[in-house]
Amino acid sequence: MKRKSICQATCGGLAVLVLVLASIGPAEGCTRAVYLGLKGTIITARSMDWAEDIRSNLWAFPRGMKRDGAAGPNSIKWASKYGSVITSGYDVGTADGMNELGLVVNLLYLAEADYGVPNGKLPLLSIGAWAQYVLDNYATVAETVKAIQKEPFVLIAPTLPNGAAASLHLAISDSSGDSAIFEHIGGKLVVHHGRNFQVMTNSPAFDEQLALNKYWEQIGGLTMLPGTNRAADRFVRTSFYIKAIPQTADMKEALASVVGVLRGVSVPLGITTPGQPNISSTRWRTFADHKNKIYYFDSATSPMVFWVPLDKLDLKVGAPPRKLTLIGGKTYSGNAASSFEPAKPFEFLSADVKK
Repeated sequence: MKRKSICQATCGGLAVLVLVLASIGPAEGCTRAVYLGLKGTIITARSMDWAEDIRSNLWAFPRGMKRDGAAGPNSIKWASKYGSVITSGYDVGTADGMNELGLVVNLLYLAEADYGVPNGKLPLLSIGAWAQYVLDNYATVAETVKAIQKEPFVLIAPTLPNGAAASLHLAISDSSGDSAIFEHIGGKLVVHHGRNFQVMTNSPAFDEQLALNKYWEQIGGLTMLPGTNRAADRFVRTSFYIKAIPQTADMKEALASVVGVLRGVSVPLGITTPGQPNISSTRWRTFADHKNKIYYFDSATSPMVFWVPLDKLDLKVGAPPRKLTLIGGKTYSGNAASSFEPAKPFEFLSADVKK
């Protein structure tokens, strides 16, 4: 069955949906959701599911850092306008993070991603630097969408350190609760922009996920939700629960509810899907408090959640980049801002493209 038949799931029967799901194939297992509470209580949460330890660390990057797109002589260049705290993947790219104005980025796997071919005119950007480029340059979702829709660069996606293809899509959110999803399908940039785009998982492409979710909204609700660890099922469950939990201005209560949603769609460590290695165990989760600019980290291998208030980090121009080491079994609890140590920043995943 071709993927265009997914739209039939909104008006067809359960048999159609089953056939559609069977045609989707394997997908990486991350989940992202935005909680829209009361009085500016906004939380963006995401899980990172991966087939192996992704060797993540946390980094604090100050304003004024000189960057380039790590894609050869035609790389795009910039200096960071805003400081940020980020979670790295393999220390070759920014996988997740929040800048000091409350803009949040979440990079997730998408098997269908196709970034096209460089045309020799636009500058290049390694996909390892994509999320960091957004954090460094923009304050809001609307500002980001306006700029990125002009396509100021071409993304280059070299192979990841574990040999997997760097097929990714990007979600962003801000302190107003606004969201946007950026995907490259068939070599073309596709943008979904609005507060209603609260959830993102993986394959299939986002518009097809919306069609599947609409089907379940019509027949399901609390009495009937799909329960596997597949991306389409997690999308449906997360969409239901992120709207079902209480809307509140109490950050402690809101955070507890959102943590419950993300843990409920996470995959226990060690569980895999035979023949589909990309449907994998949850390695870590993050929770970004946009209102108070606090970044929470929840590791699957630690019993403790820790957090980083951005106002406790030195992010001014000239401050050194700092690293909070997580690899090697290091654990933290409570406010971990003082545990960041000066470190040479990692190099973005290299994609050396000649002119």
